[in-house]
Amino acid sequence: MIRFVKRLWAAAPVATVILAAALVVAGFFAVRMTAFWIYWRDPARHEQVIEGWMTPGYIAHSWKVPRDVVFDALDAPKPRPGSPKTLNELAELRGVPVDALIATADAAIATYRAGEPDRE
Repeated sequence: MIRFVKRLWAAAPVATVILAAALVVAGFFAVRMTAFWIYWRDPARHEQVIEGWMTPGYIAHSWKVPRDVVFDALDAPKPRPGSPKTLNELAELRGVPVDALIATADAAIATYRAGEPDRE
């Protein structure tokens, strides 16, 4: 194996560095994907009781509804990468109790599911 890497390095050092970097990046995303897959395969993560620490995207994923259903119901801004807002933060920004946002999210999910054909 080391002999093979030495031969690659001697033949094309720049290409070897690019290949190594690409393998590291691919490994990172493979680990990340596996971690998310394991997390969301847990039945305890499905249809969780909505709480203030959850983000609208988390709620949509947990309840298996389109993100727009929850975001539109809560009139929540689309999150920028790395800065999603929790229900607690949204309630504080609007000056409303978090229970009102939770009730709104619950109602939106129920309305969506009532209109969804052939739900199993």
